[in-house]
Amino acid sequence: MTTSTATIAPLALRDLTVSAPDGRERRVLLDEVDLDVAAGEVLVVTGPSGSGKSTLLAMAGLLRQPPAGDVLVAGFPTASLSRRRLTALRRDHIGIVYQSANLLSPLTAREQLELAGHIRRRPRREVRAHADQLLEELGLADRADQLPSQLSGGERQRVGIGRALMGSPTVLLADEPTASLDPALATEVAGLLAAEARARGVATVIVTHDDAPLRHADRHLHLAAGRLVDGGPVAS
Repeated sequence: MTTSTATIAPLALRDLTVSAPDGRERRVLLDEVDLDVAAGEVLVVTGPSGSGKSTLLAMAGLLRQPPAGDVLVAGFPTASLSRRRLTALRRDHIGIVYQSANLLSPLTAREQLELAGHIRRRPRREVRAHADQLLEELGLADRADQLPSQLSGGERQRVGIGRALMGSPTVLLADEPTASLDPALATEVAGLLAAEARARGVATVIVTHDDAPLRHADRHLHLAAGRLVDGGPVAS
């Protein structure tokens, strides 16, 4: 029997197990973690510092290969892939939003997005049009020619979101995207991130200490002792 591709989760973790040195012992960060994230779903993962949230995101983003288990992106198992194939899969399917935006200081807002498009070897005219469309959707059309130093913290994060979306990813990962923002901006950026992800049908995982993303989540999981458990209710 053939499984319909419509049922394949854009992101799936299978028996993911990771440990780290802890004195003379090893501490388990991820303990046979299984997880599916559906297209258009916004999943928020919380947990105490050192619980393994960043490790989970690094594995899901193919930035690190797990010592045990597998990560499936768009249905493709990745555990045995070469570094070159992992890089290509990450480029074609995964967008990442960082805590501090990590913008390049000499580039304008538009150029930050265009660079992400050029990396994917798209035609220059197409890249410019896509960048301008995203900037408009993110409320940054009038800030397109500004450098990072001329943008507010919230504007820089919105540029970071746009850059992550330039490759039309199937998976979007966000690492503490609102941690450096005041409460009002955090709520605005979290809502924008969730809305953009849902509008594009992107499977989205946000790891956070902040309450703002929880207000826009479809599902909330809590990571503790290496296990993902129900994190409680999310905003209706």
